[in-house]
Amino acid sequence: MPTRLPSCRCSPRRAEMAESAADGVIKYRSQRVAAVVSTSPELVQLDLARTVLFDLGLIGVNAQGVGYGNVSVRTEGSQFVISASATGGLRALTLAHYCHVTSFSVDDNSVCSRGALEASSESMTHGAIYAADRRVRCVMHVHSRALFAALLQQDALHTAADVAYGTPSMARAVLRLVAQQSELPVIFAMAGHDEGVVAYGADVVSVQAVLVDSFERSISHEPDRHHRR
Repeated sequence: MPTRLPSCRCSPRRAEMAESAADGVIKYRSQRVAAVVSTSPELVQLDLARTVLFDLGLIGVNAQGVGYGNVSVRTEGSQFVISASATGGLRALTLAHYCHVTSFSVDDNSVCSRGALEASSESMTHGAIYAADRRVRCVMHVHSRALFAALLQQDALHTAADVAYGTPSMARAVLRLVAQQSELPVIFAMAGHDEGVVAYGADVVSVQAVLVDSFERSISHEPDRHHRR
């Protein structure tokens, strides 16, 4: 039986955008309640891991000024707390920089959340992973030219090149990919999202480890080790 994704009744405050829109732009329709998320041991751990990824250049802002990279932890059911949109340029986040996604609908391309800022543009991708595998407690999405290229060159797990980030199509593709995996943690490339790499697993530590280890291996083969992305 196919996994049923959670849904919400969201008023279309944000018009649905074309799937070919520029990276970093929110493409879902949002209904957000202004609030500040509550802290938890897992969120503290996630925030520390995010700083490590930021220092490696796996989270940040590109030459066009668009932020990249987002991290999340499951709360209950398929709900999760995720770093908010447009926070990629910040090394250290506060609770105001996280958003609690309470439900989402792939069919309606909508996300319901609670937070001071809009949830990440990749919220539906994170949600699809949590919905597809109950064991998953953490998801991290980063950007790295070296790691992205290495994964595709190795023909490692990846979504199709014609599937754009932050779209219902990506959520469905990720749902299918996750449903086929038995071991955790998992890392895969988003072939249709340049430099985009996702890792997920049972806890923050294992997800951070698979990302950092894979990244370090990918740059060890580059002529210029100082090129960190």
